[in-house]
Amino acid sequence: MSIEHIQKEIKGLRQELKSHRLYQELETIEDIKIFTQDHVFAVWDFMSLLKTLQRELTCVSIPWVPRKKGKLTQFINEIALAEESDEDLTGETKSHFEMYLEAMSKMGSNTEKIETFMNEISNNRSVSEALHMAKVSKAVKNFVEVTFNTIYSNDAHKVASAFTFGREDLIPDMFVEIIQQTQDKESFKDFLYYLNRHVELDGDSHGPLSLEMIVEMCGDNQQKWDEVLATAKQSLQVRISLWDYIADHISKRKLIKI
Repeated sequence: MSIEHIQKEIKGLRQELKSHRLYQELETIEDIKIFTQDHVFAVWDFMSLLKTLQRELTCVSIPWVPRKKGKLTQFINEIALAEESDEDLTGETKSHFEMYLEAMSKMGSNTEKIETFMNEISNNRSVSEALHMAKVSKAVKNFVEVTFNTIYSNDAHKVASAFTFGREDLIPDMFVEIIQQTQDKESFKDFLYYLNRHVELDGDSHGPLSLEMIVEMCGDNQQKWDEVLATAKQSLQVRISLWDYIADHISKRKLIKI
């Protein structure tokens, strides 16, 4: 198997996401508010995928020894640096998750569920327990639990697949679609700054390097390639399910207002 084969196999799912009806629903600030209330959980759980890969590709134990991963070590550290300590619109340094949460607050989006969730996580609740305590939707719960089932598999190639095909390789297309469909951009400039930062950071060398990471981890192991493909499909399918839920939520709100 090869990267080209995987890309061919998931092409339909990627196109389904890129042309998803959700983007057409994102017309007003109220629509964006609803979107962020659920999407913020995907922003949060991305960091655990990233940190799992950083643990795999760099040395985070003491005493330190070089991992000899070269470009991939640099690649994952660069992403971690930006995700954990980027500059916001005012020049203050903070994580992208914190930027997102702040943008939600400024636009008046409801942050109660994500704040409850984060409080429970900080109090050493399991991810599943914290999701239950936060009373998130089934779609959000399933999305996050699929991510952590992948992480808890302890198979780095599966985590790399979810990261590459379900996140990093998808984010530029996904966020460009959102930016193009939104109106009255001044009302949520902090959110647009966040989106544009992702397009800027993820749309250049990160895509090719994430594919290189997959190749290095799988080598000639056919089972690993099969598992990478299965994980890629699952990651995209669970994203589509999340997008379906959010699109339905927004659509129903509009019907109620009419």
